[in-house]
Amino acid sequence: MKKKLIQHTTEHFEKLFHNQPESIFLSPGRINIIGEHVDYNDGFVLPAAINKYICFAISKNQNSECAIIAKDLNEAYKFDLNDKLKPIDKMWVNYILGVLHQLKNKGLRQGFNIVFSSTIPMGAGLSSSAALECGIGYAINKLYALGLSKEEIALIGQKAEHTFVGVNCGIMDQFASVFGKKNKVIKLDCTTLEYDYHKADFKKYSLLLLDSNVKHTHLTSGYNDRRNEVERGLAIIKKHFPEVKTFRNCTEKMLVELKEQLGEIIFKRCHFVVKEIQRVQDAVTAIENSDFNKLGQLMTETHHGLSKEYEVSCDEIDFLVGAVANETSVLGARMMGGGFGGCSINLVEKGSEKELVEKIAEQYRTSFGIELKSYKVKISKGTTAYKQTEL
Repeated sequence: MKKKLIQHTTEHFEKLFHNQPESIFLSPGRINIIGEHVDYNDGFVLPAAINKYICFAISKNQNSECAIIAKDLNEAYKFDLNDKLKPIDKMWVNYILGVLHQLKNKGLRQGFNIVFSSTIPMGAGLSSSAALECGIGYAINKLYALGLSKEEIALIGQKAEHTFVGVNCGIMDQFASVFGKKNKVIKLDCTTLEYDYHKADFKKYSLLLLDSNVKHTHLTSGYNDRRNEVERGLAIIKKHFPEVKTFRNCTEKMLVELKEQLGEIIFKRCHFVVKEIQRVQDAVTAIENSDFNKLGQLMTETHHGLSKEYEVSCDEIDFLVGAVANETSVLGARMMGGGFGGCSINLVEKGSEKELVEKIAEQYRTSFGIELKSYKVKISKGTTAYKQTEL
């Protein structure tokens, strides 16, 4: 699949620009085993890069003109680096312009031609946007030797989303896309950006994503609302407990004491965050001990919290998680990503996937009239240059 993606992208570049690209880059999507909506709440997350990629074929220009071709969308955008870069009404372009706007401040002066194509399903919560931002940042950094570190590239991707896209996202998606390692999950401290790798050998189990094939339109507004709610909650907690610096120092006991002051909604939001930060710690221990029953249980608890307390799930995802709850081949399942659609991530017995997908797909079709998609994913390395000789 990777080879095919690279070939198609390269061929399209050659067709449009009448020469071979100088370089090929691959930037992966990501999953998050556990730790949802805590990356902007000073928590820990447990993401990994996966074997779904955006491929970039790129060459330098001798002037400041740039051409970016989105092969899958059959769209192109051309501009001059010397002009002021600002958001436009094409969303996919804004992810890229947001990165280039910052790279201009780091010394980028010379233009380029890029063709990109993807095997990351759009809207499935696998962070195709972070793969796009980080892939562009990584490629331009390498092509023009700007000297940026991996961490800087991840932060540039995050800032692009804040400034040019209008989603106040945390750092997890970009970090996972850049720092991913094959067969390793990353435990990332979202406050300090300290991280360590943990061997992700799920033995007789595999990770299966069930794609609801829906993306409800209130993702951006719902996401930003949640951020505001937990920020208000944290301010109230700090007022009563000055020793609390972040949600990491906050306990369930404190929240219960402040239930009246917080109000029902903000209490629920904060309660989810405090519990989820602990669940990530517990999940790392479970993975280290190959205790997959415990890991599955934690994933299911996370879903309950996301659905009932943080309220970022939807009927379709709740259905998919509920539908596997009594399947003996499934150890745990939860909504993954920002919410309001996208995928559920399921820890399942290897070999049971096909039968499980067929069964759930039929139930899903009957209930919602929607075709279910599914993806078996493997944990892969992060954004990287691909050598032409490897083709």
